[in-house]
Amino acid sequence: MSTVDLTQENFQDVIQKNAMVLVDFWAPWCGPCRAFAPVYEAASAEHADVVFAKVNTEDQPGLGATFQVRSIPTLMLFREQIILFSQPGSLPGPALNEILAKAKALDMDLVRKEIAEQETSA
Repeated sequence: MSTVDLTQENFQDVIQKNAMVLVDFWAPWCGPCRAFAPVYEAASAEHADVVFAKVNTEDQPGLGATFQVRSIPTLMLFREQIILFSQPGSLPGPALNEILAKAKALDMDLVRKEIAEQETSA
């Protein structure tokens, strides 16, 4: 499966209309980003139920700023519009697959309940 290029214009739409979206914040000049690209593409072929998206931080600096991306590559995983994972740096394929498997296994009702409890106690 190919990746989706995210822009300021389509970002919210993609996140809202898909159950799980993995976002790779990258730049064309970034060597580690280019080295990670084949791992990301391979994972997209294995996980057809996940939307794999990319944000070119050179073309979309506003998105990088919105999500406080300070280092690239940065991976961010959304499930049901909630950020479950956000980490700078690339991952080896098995680690990426493990994160996706754990995210798929989460009880999102429980996640929303925990978020609500944290918000009321803050």
